[in-house]
Amino acid sequence: MNIIIHSKNIDLTDAMKTYVEDKIGEGIAHYFNETEHTPIYVNLSTFKNNHCIEVTVPLGDLTIRAEEKTADMYKSIDLVEEKLKRQIRKYKTRVNRKMRKEQLYVPLETIAEIDADKEEVVRLKKFDIKPMSVEEAILQMNLLDHDFFVFKDADTNEMNVLYKRKDEYYGLITSDAV
Repeated sequence: MNIIIHSKNIDLTDAMKTYVEDKIGEGIAHYFNETEHTPIYVNLSTFKNNHCIEVTVPLGDLTIRAEEKTADMYKSIDLVEEKLKRQIRKYKTRVNRKMRKEQLYVPLETIAEIDADKEEVVRLKKFDIKPMSVEEAILQMNLLDHDFFVFKDADTNEMNVLYKRKDEYYGLITSDAV
């Protein structure tokens, strides 16, 4: 495992770096082949009284991401490790159960994060759009821990938006071709 750690607004001590490598690296290493050199991107930051850790694990066309914010950085690291383990177990279980022939995709169209006060685009993301079923889109959205997910329906070839409702169910926005 190749752990790449970045820090913002925090002094990254050797003890903290070792703790991240032990908890994140060793905590999820047994889910991967020993020959794989999967990079794990870890961002540590603080703002106000929140200690935030964001972990991203790119797995080909799939990306697993977890984030935690608490008042203590070590507690955040512990919580994000558990979240990553849950997501990886969930992903591997589903893949093994269905024995899919095709890979899962991370299809998000261009996304812009907008600052409501300034009303300007402050970040731009581009992703390849690949066809998938609604079930695959739900899996991807949950693995990325997002509230919405843009994808191309494999059956209709139309762009759809999947979103999580306040009642914890899912909603689907489809286009009506004219």
